[in-house]
Amino acid sequence: MYGVYDYDFKFENEEITLGVEKKGGFLKYTRWLGNCKNDIVEKILASDAGKIIVNPVEPLNLPKEITNHLEIQFEPVVVEPNSFKKIYLKFPIEIGVFAATKKSIDVLDIFSLNNQKYSLYGPPDSGVICRWHKSDVFADIPKTDLLRDGVIELNIQNTSHEWVEVCRVVFESYGMKIYYGDSVSMVATIRIINRMVAETNFANKPIKDGMKKSLELYTARRIPVVERIGFLMEWGLK
Repeated sequence: MYGVYDYDFKFENEEITLGVEKKGGFLKYTRWLGNCKNDIVEKILASDAGKIIVNPVEPLNLPKEITNHLEIQFEPVVVEPNSFKKIYLKFPIEIGVFAATKKSIDVLDIFSLNNQKYSLYGPPDSGVICRWHKSDVFADIPKTDLLRDGVIELNIQNTSHEWVEVCRVVFESYGMKIYYGDSVSMVATIRIINRMVAETNFANKPIKDGMKKSLELYTARRIPVVERIGFLMEWGLK
């Protein structure tokens, strides 16, 4: 389903129906999930020529924009001092639909086949609300449902002189670089400073060769962003 299409496109399977067609002299975008036509999304496109872009986006927009942070919890991994370890985790997918012309790009729709859960990382008075997801830990790239799950290659770097247990990782959305092909992926690093503190960031590269980069939401929304080095996990790693 992911890719760039002319206005007269349609995608349909058992879970998703979406597309653009001409109705009453207008181009109309329509989308619903499953058999639930009571929750249909319809929008008129006041445009004569352009493209529709469909790709996975930062999974932090539904049911509304509550947070810029994603927390993934997983089985504890105990990392030896001054070492490097690569693991793979799954993350939930949200799908963005964009209308694009030569001059601009705009967000038409964002939807997901996943339910949303949230958590608080840190103390109640100063912590951050996170989109929460629980994942298994994989030694190799796992198989996924292309419309539901993505894969994070997580490079764990323990720079401390002690054994450290890690069972969660928190990311900020502005650094996310999502790629898609036969899977959806991100590449990230967690640099452990001590047993309580670590820093996370993303690499701007795919998990495998030949993947395409997703359009980032803040680019489509023309939101100015100051490039951040990463997110500091200062309230624990478990």
